[in-house]
Amino acid sequence: MAELRIAVPRGALMTETLDLLQRVGIDTAEVRANDRKLLFDDVGIITMRPSDVPTYVESGAADIGITGKDVLMEQPERDVRELVDLGYGRCVIVLASEAGPDKAQEALKRLGVVRVATKYPRIATNYLESRGRQAEIVEVKGSVELAPLTGMVEAIVDLTQTGTTLRENNLVVREEIAVSTARLIANPVADRLKARAIDALLERVGEH
Repeated sequence: MAELRIAVPRGALMTETLDLLQRVGIDTAEVRANDRKLLFDDVGIITMRPSDVPTYVESGAADIGITGKDVLMEQPERDVRELVDLGYGRCVIVLASEAGPDKAQEALKRLGVVRVATKYPRIATNYLESRGRQAEIVEVKGSVELAPLTGMVEAIVDLTQTGTTLRENNLVVREEIAVSTARLIANPVADRLKARAIDALLERVGEH
């Protein structure tokens, strides 16, 4: 049984996360070979959606975890400690709208409010409020890019890595809100009780 239990994000961050863990001495071969299995107790790894990582770490089901800064910004109520910026998985949270005249600005001038679709309602609300803009936030789970194309909203707040999906859907970035990279987080109690193991891991991460 591994000394630390680590929450590992599935999806875009998974390969680089497993590469990092392999470099610091954690055997990830079984995880890579079993796409459907979620719990690997022998090496102390649990795999899950990135948005679930803070929940498992906060509850103590995992001692530490890796997820994107965007997830942490969207879930500020989670009682977890952000230990280090791992630097990989760089994406940008952006405000985007259809190419051409900015319909979001036009809506603000004409109606005093802009409709914004997003998977990140808290980030979008905080950003727009901080700039004195009134917004109607529409939370969507699937392809956010569809919302302005159908006329449901004037703009979107979304995470982009290369901007390709935006361009393919005739959307342009109007503003950059924040940069998101992979972060190592810890359960506050585990951070104290397993400080030696966590510090040793952090030291190995720093060397790689």
